[in-house]
Amino acid sequence: MRRRTFLSTLPAGALLAGAGGATASTAPRPVPAAPPRQTPPADPYAGVGPGDRNSGLQFVSRSTVWGQHGAAATAHPRATLIGIDILRRGGSAIDAAIAINAALGFLEPTANGIGGDAFCLMWDPAQRKVVGLNGSGNSPRGLSLETARSKKAEDGYLPPYGAVTVNVPGTVDAWWSAHQRYGKLPWKDVLLPVAELCEEGVPMPQLIAWYLQRNMANFDRRAAIIEENDNRKKIYAPDGRTPAVGEVFANPDLGRTYRMIAEGGRDAFYDGPIADHIERYFRRIGGWLTRADMAPHRTEWVEPVRTDYRGVDVYGLGPNTQGLSTNQILNICEQFDLRGMGFQSAASIHHQAEAKRLAFEDRAKWFADERFSRTPVEYLNSKAYAAERARLIRPDRVMDRAFPGDAPTQGDTTYFSVADRDGMMVSWIQSNYRGMGSGLVSDGPDGGTLGFMFQDRGELFNLNDGHPNVYAPAKRPFHTIIPGCACRDGEPWMAMGVMGGGMQPQGQAQIIINMVDYGLDPQEAGDAPRWQHEGSSEPTGHPAEGVGVLHLETGVPAASKAQLEAMGWVLGGPNGGFGGYQNVVRQANARGPWTWGAASEMRKDGLALAY
Repeated sequence: MRRRTFLSTLPAGALLAGAGGATASTAPRPVPAAPPRQTPPADPYAGVGPGDRNSGLQFVSRSTVWGQHGAAATAHPRATLIGIDILRRGGSAIDAAIAINAALGFLEPTANGIGGDAFCLMWDPAQRKVVGLNGSGNSPRGLSLETARSKKAEDGYLPPYGAVTVNVPGTVDAWWSAHQRYGKLPWKDVLLPVAELCEEGVPMPQLIAWYLQRNMANFDRRAAIIEENDNRKKIYAPDGRTPAVGEVFANPDLGRTYRMIAEGGRDAFYDGPIADHIERYFRRIGGWLTRADMAPHRTEWVEPVRTDYRGVDVYGLGPNTQGLSTNQILNICEQFDLRGMGFQSAASIHHQAEAKRLAFEDRAKWFADERFSRTPVEYLNSKAYAAERARLIRPDRVMDRAFPGDAPTQGDTTYFSVADRDGMMVSWIQSNYRGMGSGLVSDGPDGGTLGFMFQDRGELFNLNDGHPNVYAPAKRPFHTIIPGCACRDGEPWMAMGVMGGGMQPQGQAQIIINMVDYGLDPQEAGDAPRWQHEGSSEPTGHPAEGVGVLHLETGVPAASKAQLEAMGWVLGGPNGGFGGYQNVVRQANARGPWTWGAASEMRKDGLALAY
């Protein structure tokens, strides 16, 4: 080591002592007392806020991106790039959506995959209307209510994992049905690049790595209720641990399954070799899903439920989804001057959260498979009913308890947005339900697996006789996943969604309110602090828990938190449940053609791009 370099490594005190050694007195010096030892803070970054932006609102993480020809916003950068590549090759927004969803099943297995269901809202420029797609599957025909009850957990409800929660996966047929109507590229050309990606592998991003480790730990803790545990470990923890951040993760088994679907279409999955593997697997572990359950499955094209919120047409999917809840929250909020109350004020958050509580009581009472029980959708979606419900909200204190209305009787998730040069906008959501799903990964060819996990959506069935959502064979359970879509003046405006269980209608309503009432742009609306209320009654039969807990993100002003607490709200801090948001908007411009804007979620690993 050179002397200069060596000296630069010494403490300043040592240098001073050395410099003064030739002239200093030889008398002993008093030894200074050692400074008190300081305990480092638990969080060394506590109290540190974001950097400053030169333009726009200071809480925003980035700007909305803009393009003329197409846009995509997803929960993983590589999935967004795949979608943009499909669009640049001449594919439609549906082609891009299928490729994105297939890619996310590999890239983000903690939120989705072909073992789950899918739903879509889209603006069809040829018909000039919003159309809906319900890609949810039935429960097994051979699983009776009595058997389902025999598998209930200690709390009396269906368990979170295991074969009793598995329904027919609807995603692949949803892809196929959408491609048959709106695809431009050949089916193979949409899926084969994703199969190659699965085989090649990608580095693991931060949040997905965190979720994957948590999911596998949860499965390990509940392994006794999961009929088979080895296959999931082969895929997601092959050497006894999940991939760390930055490590390359590959899933060649899923790539092989995608190749079979690319060659054989939806029949390869539902009535061919993949279905055969699935049936043999569930027979081996003592489950119920069979090829006879899967072969007749078909996606439904449905008419969306619409409401007007201050001049904006907001669309959702009706039961068996919770899309109507978004409309109900907005219909109730429309009765109040939220803008006058102020952005992120206690009054604004209070009225929004109370609207949620009222809407979710109707959700718990009514929402189910429409083929088994009719929900009074028109009445629940009406402005008259919303005005009646709004009168129950007190401006200065929380309701002691929320009840469902007396309507007349009539009988982890991924989300992404895509738009193309022809004006088609796609709002797509897909999920395995609770995190990664049931914990079950099917055997596959040659001693391998099929590379994907089955959903545990069946957990959302009710076990009580007479409830609309009570379990029955060949029935679809209540679904939480909902895409969002909005139009203005008869023109498409945005395809957006907020993923995350019961957070979805709450989050969608907050995005609409942020943009309509408070004038935020797509990225600002998503980055704004969110609230989430938990503790409402559930379609599973779980009762309300008092006034519940109102969770608030850190950025909600302290004064608002204090006022909400004084109103009687039980407040909770950030709990990781504020959802994941993506949005693509169509902007009409005074000069020149319309353009696409895209926004992504700072709470996820995602990316929005436009070109």
